[in-house]
Amino acid sequence: MAFECKQTTEIGFKETLTDCLTNPYSGKVESDQIILTNNRNFLTSESKNPEPVSILSDKIKISVNEAFPSYSGLITDLPRALISEILNCLDPKELGIVSCVNTFLYRIASEHHAWKRFYCERWGHPVAPENLESGHSDQNSWKELFVERELRIKAFMGRYSVDTLYGHTDAVRTVFVLASRKLLFTSGYDQIVRIWDMEEGGLIPSSRPLGCTIRAVTADTRLLIAGGTDGFIHGWRAEDENPHLFDLRSQRNQNMEFRVWEHEGPITCLALDFSKIYSGSWDMTVRVWDRSSLKCLKVLVHDDWVWSLAPRDAILGSTAGSDVYIWDSNNGSQLTVVCNAHAGNSYSLACSHTGKHLFIGGEDGSIHMFEITRNVKCNARKIAKWIPHTGPVYSLAFEFPWLASASSDGKISLIDVRKMLKTIRHSSIEKSFKGRHLDLKNVEPPQRMLHGFGCNLFSVDIGSDRIVCGGEEGVVRIWNFSQALEIEQRARTLRGLRLENRTRRRKVQTAMSSKGGSTEQCSFAAKKNQMNGDTNKHRVTEKLKA
Repeated sequence: MAFECKQTTEIGFKETLTDCLTNPYSGKVESDQIILTNNRNFLTSESKNPEPVSILSDKIKISVNEAFPSYSGLITDLPRALISEILNCLDPKELGIVSCVNTFLYRIASEHHAWKRFYCERWGHPVAPENLESGHSDQNSWKELFVERELRIKAFMGRYSVDTLYGHTDAVRTVFVLASRKLLFTSGYDQIVRIWDMEEGGLIPSSRPLGCTIRAVTADTRLLIAGGTDGFIHGWRAEDENPHLFDLRSQRNQNMEFRVWEHEGPITCLALDFSKIYSGSWDMTVRVWDRSSLKCLKVLVHDDWVWSLAPRDAILGSTAGSDVYIWDSNNGSQLTVVCNAHAGNSYSLACSHTGKHLFIGGEDGSIHMFEITRNVKCNARKIAKWIPHTGPVYSLAFEFPWLASASSDGKISLIDVRKMLKTIRHSSIEKSFKGRHLDLKNVEPPQRMLHGFGCNLFSVDIGSDRIVCGGEEGVVRIWNFSQALEIEQRARTLRGLRLENRTRRRKVQTAMSSKGGSTEQCSFAAKKNQMNGDTNKHRVTEKLKA
């Protein structure tokens, strides 16, 4: 790892396929993987006719002579703060590769604060920080959380079991998963909000009939709200001593249960953040409420019925008719509008945790992905399009990297957006798409389609290792992937044992065949010698007689 700084020298890493996140010492980066380059010619020292190789990232090209002129020594001799700044430019895979070089860089990379940023950008801040293991630094715990979540991603391509929950007497219009407490909230045409324990599959006592169809339900660990066709927002506050958080059976208690009304039409969508409640309605407005006082703070007016909304930080996305609206949730100003996002109504909307990407599902059965950029003004640029369904897409749910969609054709599609986001990132670095759109024809189809309903799936949600869906049949189905990784591991072990046994049998058969051939050769030689001996004896006897 020694290097000598020359003029315009830059440092890069050779790409490796080693998964350094899950097994940091499984593949050690050798010294010949540190590449010294001059004038952007990135060459390895292994070949006499070197060819250009892709470096780790354009973001970490460092002109060493600018910082340390005429410096010669080890990279580990650089100040720890400078190394940390360099590592801050890497993505998770690249940071894992760096941790494979030696124990010193492994310690710096593992303790780096970027792991918290990586985690929060993908999945938001953990609801229960007590899950961070004691006895470790925060950064180490963030890396462990990140690696655990990355491993869990693979489960959705594995085997699953399907659980069916019965209890509703009519179509289920909305489902919501509170993953931190393993709770599921459902409601629909039967006007009752029901709570389910996802681990046990049991029904927790439900609410009384609320007097109208419930089209939207959302919750966090402190508040549960439901919106219906009567224009009211029905809410319940959490009870500290209740293991299921909310008691929906009790008579109306002003301290624990409330109702607010200002919408003049059916409520179609709801959302929560730390300080606000968001509600959208067919009265063509989105209203922003204060959580503590329950007062309406802002009214955002649209040109058509509001179908869906999604708040992220200071950005609020909403769909009305066929258009998509982007708002500043702090001051209520309209940032931009995407007109005619779909041929027909734009029914569903989901947002990444960074607020940089919006997913819109429409009446035409397609899903569009938009990139939101805020410089001088806010822009929304379409970067991907999928057509996984033959009917309207009524619901979308996003948990990095999986986008789940539910449609009237009775199917759920699972789309992995990692490759698309990687393409966008590299294109942004190279500025190859400046002034034009990305080629939408190169978008991969959905990685998986889940079946099981007859028709009309109205709502879908993702919670850690489960996908939940409700529809016209009046039942709730849960695709459980919690055992997928263990099943895959057992299958790999069995395949390894079978291969080992097959190889052992082949070796034994080969040994026996070679041994059998030698025995036959020895037997043939002995018989031949015996025949030659008999012939010689016969000749001697004839000579004696003569």
